[in-house]
Amino acid sequence: MFIIKYKKIFLSLSIILIIVSVVFTFTYGLKPGIDFKGGALLEVSYTGVRPDASLLEAGIKTLDINQSLIQPTGDSGYIIKTRDLNETEHEALVKALSLDGKYTVTEKSFTSIGPSVGSELTRKAIVSISMVILAIIIFITYAFRQVSRPVASWKYGVITIVTLLHDIIIPTGIFALLSYYSGAEVDTLFVLALLTILGLSVHDKIVVFDRIRENLRTGDKRSFAETVGISTSQTIVRSINITLTIIFVLVPLYLFGPETTKNFALILTIGLFFGIYSSLFFASPLLVFVEEWQARGKK
Repeated sequence: MFIIKYKKIFLSLSIILIIVSVVFTFTYGLKPGIDFKGGALLEVSYTGVRPDASLLEAGIKTLDINQSLIQPTGDSGYIIKTRDLNETEHEALVKALSLDGKYTVTEKSFTSIGPSVGSELTRKAIVSISMVILAIIIFITYAFRQVSRPVASWKYGVITIVTLLHDIIIPTGIFALLSYYSGAEVDTLFVLALLTILGLSVHDKIVVFDRIRENLRTGDKRSFAETVGISTSQTIVRSINITLTIIFVLVPLYLFGPETTKNFALILTIGLFFGIYSSLFFASPLLVFVEEWQARGKK
């Protein structure tokens, strides 16, 4: 019951986190990767000693490529992201990475994405997230259609969406901060992480709301706030254990996985952490707040 007792504190904390994350997002911005703006991605490995990234930057500056991003991968490789390159520029880049033959470099992969493809991926990403949110509202409204006392079923759906936005806005704000200081870029894995957060987080919220529904059906004399508090307490251990199990898998992926999946693992971990927080400390207090607001409006 302490969650409901101190609901104003938990609601205020969530609102503050959302505001700060929105400020970070609009202040620092999100850098689109080649998946969305188009460009080229080259992965190379070196035989023996890998040269320092600063040496590669100096070598690339001799080419007419303008801006590039160099990321280490594994013990002997680099991933280089640039604007879209033609075949001549591609060959010149690989040659420049050998630093005039001082290092033996092997090209592992080369991917080129045109601006039109990037625009299409951006549109599909927005449509995918929008469709997922709409589907969640419809599903929860239908699943809780028999729960109309004292909060209408569609309000469960709206509250779920509000808390899900909480779960993706905060990681996005943190990623914007990371992007500003480390040059991290938004790619398709970032969008996949957000969609995964939505899927896993909505599961937690449905578990909590379903327990509230079952306890409301018993028809006891407890108030709505007491029922929500008891229901949340009954699911808290299960929800935390499931989320921690997933996070325990993601942490090694971030620490020891390939460079290309580090941001995915980081954003997913952050999103799951705030997702379990919102399921227990934001969604339930918000549900009670809505019920109390309704009651005051009827007086």
